[in-house]
Amino acid sequence: MLLPDWAGLSAVVDWLAHGFWQLAWWQMVVFTLAMTHITMVSVTVFLHRHQAHRALDLHPVASHFFRFWLWLTTGQVTKEWASIHRKHHAKCEQAEDPHSPHVHGIKTVLLQGYELYRAEARNTDTLSRYGHGTPNDWLERHVYSGRSTLGVALMLVIDLLLFGAAGLAVWAVQMAWTPVMAAGVINGAAHFWGYRNFEVADASTNISPWGILIAGEELHNNHHTYPTSAKLSVKPYEFDIGWMYIRLMKAVGLAKVKKTPPRLALGQIRMVADEKTLEALISNRYEIMAGYAKDMRRAFKNEMIVMKARSADAAVIKAAQRWMHRDADKVPAAMASHLALARAASPVLDKMVIMREELRQLWLNRSHTREQLATDLQAWCHRAEASGIAALQEFSLRLRAAHA
Repeated sequence: MLLPDWAGLSAVVDWLAHGFWQLAWWQMVVFTLAMTHITMVSVTVFLHRHQAHRALDLHPVASHFFRFWLWLTTGQVTKEWASIHRKHHAKCEQAEDPHSPHVHGIKTVLLQGYELYRAEARNTDTLSRYGHGTPNDWLERHVYSGRSTLGVALMLVIDLLLFGAAGLAVWAVQMAWTPVMAAGVINGAAHFWGYRNFEVADASTNISPWGILIAGEELHNNHHTYPTSAKLSVKPYEFDIGWMYIRLMKAVGLAKVKKTPPRLALGQIRMVADEKTLEALISNRYEIMAGYAKDMRRAFKNEMIVMKARSADAAVIKAAQRWMHRDADKVPAAMASHLALARAASPVLDKMVIMREELRQLWLNRSHTREQLATDLQAWCHRAEASGIAALQEFSLRLRAAHA
């Protein structure tokens, strides 16, 4: 009678439990985070900056690696992702926006963002209208798009072989990471909470100045300001790890950057604002208006004494501090009355609000000729420098020194 090979059976059971690669629990956590990080880098560099916005070109080696990795770890179809994201920019915060928290609700986008994405991916009109220029080779048609679920199934097998039963948990985290971070956090939180460097038309925000966990996508307001830029950081204190990887790939010939955020150049102050000043204003309007907002906040500190002396209450002062430099349509209705009282209490702030809107209208005005707009800008600078308000005078001088 043959006896069971208990040693062999024990080895099989041990392999099923622990896999080929027996790691400590913390090593497995590090491995999982490293894998999800590569996935987020693939999303931001390949799907977002390269495919959706054409901010950079990728060498075929890099491009195919990212496509393969996303097939393994997300089953993501490039055309679907690029189409939905382009539509998001085209219809941002409108009823047609596939995943705006201001349309669908922040809770829905955070918790059901992936379902919103899948629903839009079934919209053939979205794919045909916004999906141009995405890969359409044999691999895309027959593997990456044609058998998208095969990739994630293969990833499950790999994880189970490497880690045994614990590989199921590793795989589950890999599968959940992108839907939670991209479909939920970026699409939801980055249009609801955070800080704004620039007053763009939508509600985009920067979640954090350090774009590491989501590979730079945390800097979402910067991206909506300069959507075709390969670099998402704009301030000295901001860090975009996705941009770091792009620079490394550029250094070894795997990437070619096509566009980065414009930089305002200051030269000699012109005698008067002319058409070149107008060109600099229009080309760098977001940075220039961010500078104006900074001047308004500085003026606010000086005006607080005046406002308090005129018995402005705390709510009025708080409203002025937070909303005075914002576009009128971005000010909550509940704050409008407080803002009106703040402006009444401070003629200086009132004047700065009025002149801010007049300046903004210079690039929004479609009926005036270039020559007329330059004349309007000259008049604006003259009024600013004759206002007696130091912040306006200093801003006007900087504006006359701006170069495109």
